[in-house]
Amino acid sequence: MSEAKRSPVEILKEQSNYLRGAIGQELQDAGDCFSKDSVQLLKHHGSYQQDNRDERAAARKSGDSGKTHSMMVRTKVPGGQLTSRQLLAELDLADELGSSTLRLTSRQALQLHGILKGNLRETIHRINEVQLTTLAACGDVQRNVMGCPAPYADPLHQQLQRLVHALSEHFTPRTPAYHELWVEDPETGRRELAGGRVEQTEDEVEPIYGKTYLPRKFKTAVGFASDNCVDIYTQDLGFLAVVCDGEIIGYNVLTGGGMGVTPSNKATFPALAKRLAFVPPDRVMRVAEAVVKVQRDFGNRADRKLARMKYLIHSWGLEKFKAQVEEYYGEPLAAPHPDDVTGFDDHLGWDDQGDGKCFYGLNIENGRIQDNEQVQLKSALREICRTFAPGLRLTSHQSILLTDLEPAAKPEIERILRGHRVRLSAETSTVRRWSMACVALPTCGLAITESERALPGIMDQFETELARLGLSHEAFTVRMTGCPNGCVRPYNSEIGLVGKAVGRYTMYLGGRLVGDRLSFVYKDLVPAAEIVSTLVPLFVYFKGERVADESFGDFCHRKGKEDLTAWADQYRAGES
Repeated sequence: MSEAKRSPVEILKEQSNYLRGAIGQELQDAGDCFSKDSVQLLKHHGSYQQDNRDERAAARKSGDSGKTHSMMVRTKVPGGQLTSRQLLAELDLADELGSSTLRLTSRQALQLHGILKGNLRETIHRINEVQLTTLAACGDVQRNVMGCPAPYADPLHQQLQRLVHALSEHFTPRTPAYHELWVEDPETGRRELAGGRVEQTEDEVEPIYGKTYLPRKFKTAVGFASDNCVDIYTQDLGFLAVVCDGEIIGYNVLTGGGMGVTPSNKATFPALAKRLAFVPPDRVMRVAEAVVKVQRDFGNRADRKLARMKYLIHSWGLEKFKAQVEEYYGEPLAAPHPDDVTGFDDHLGWDDQGDGKCFYGLNIENGRIQDNEQVQLKSALREICRTFAPGLRLTSHQSILLTDLEPAAKPEIERILRGHRVRLSAETSTVRRWSMACVALPTCGLAITESERALPGIMDQFETELARLGLSHEAFTVRMTGCPNGCVRPYNSEIGLVGKAVGRYTMYLGGRLVGDRLSFVYKDLVPAAEIVSTLVPLFVYFKGERVADESFGDFCHRKGKEDLTAWADQYRAGES
């Protein structure tokens, strides 16, 4: 691709000396923010520069620019697996250097907010001290690899989780810039920690990515057909385990999913991945590398809005894309196995691991770990981690699994949670446990309107109306975002609420709990205060006209927008 056809970010990456740029120099500067170029490169190191939009007015009154800058720091947690020590370290950072809260993401990662520029190096360094990393948690690279977090002791789950970690390791950038900036002793240059890979040759620092890395972010997940808890169809690359006679005989390869939409660009769209091929377990890494390299070499580097792999597949068609992957792979790929997704388990509540121990899945509303007057979740998790030192797994629905517990610990775990006013998963309504929201305001620069701060109150209304209609037991996904970028995957959910204007949302209906169908636009610019009342007529319709075992998403899909709209209009006319 010629110089004229590349976006400025592509040129920046190429000239950055493998993501170094001027970050080291700017870390020494007294200012409270990084330059535009460093902000772009810092994403690959796991950090976004943000400003608190709630504070802009006060900042302007004081004569400042109107922005109070801070950094979001994201920790990569492959498959959501971490230790109590690691979680405690992140909570300490939240209290000492951040905004006092920690967030679990919809990609099984961790986020700290409110980190000042002057504290960024210490924050990332301390994360590495507990053998975690922020490298490639963001940026134009393979991001956190997702995988079913269930800690079952059976060989299938263990094999899948080993693959998650192998993929994560294989695609971790090899640039030594990360260790130079955040891990090495700045005085001596000595590498203090063992974590991460820095092996390289002079000619090939990044054998997979090259100097310009990928055209855009790249997301991968590994899951089971019977339990699509990683939303595999929303990923750039998915490996769906095919199980036969108790063994994983291979994986169906899915390519080209992605949720992001840019409202100003009509060529952008959400997409679900397409079924590409079937590969045996020992060929997964080769196929994954072939797919990544095809995106590296042919993805759009001129327009970042069209740079995700879904647009390459849309432009080429699946057959041409498959042929190119086969060329890089070195041999033909088999057709996909008939197996496909059939279920979705959120893994909440108590369950046996199969090794004499048990785990507890705790619902964490919108992933926010904090203490306030209503609930002291952060303190509860601190006490549990210090007392029992459980293993921990993060889920794709922003919740947490406390693992490797002795059955005798169940009463004490519940006592600690209740003592800190934490609602147990069994006491959480079905609609609330299947809901999630992105961060949105005040820190996300893309947010148009509220999401995380708005959804709990909307859930209160949902609970009231569903109980009144006798539908409290129904399981359906509700996902809210503050903008069309779709960070919590609203476009394949049964009810998607996507920020369109301040206080107003585009309402999507008709997705599926198992995540293999896109929803359709039901209404645009719905005020936040009218979200639940807009849905009540449809819940009434669903209750009276559903077929046996039909979900709300399937009902909406079967009826379609016109039928649903006509019913709702008739229902409201009858009420007036």
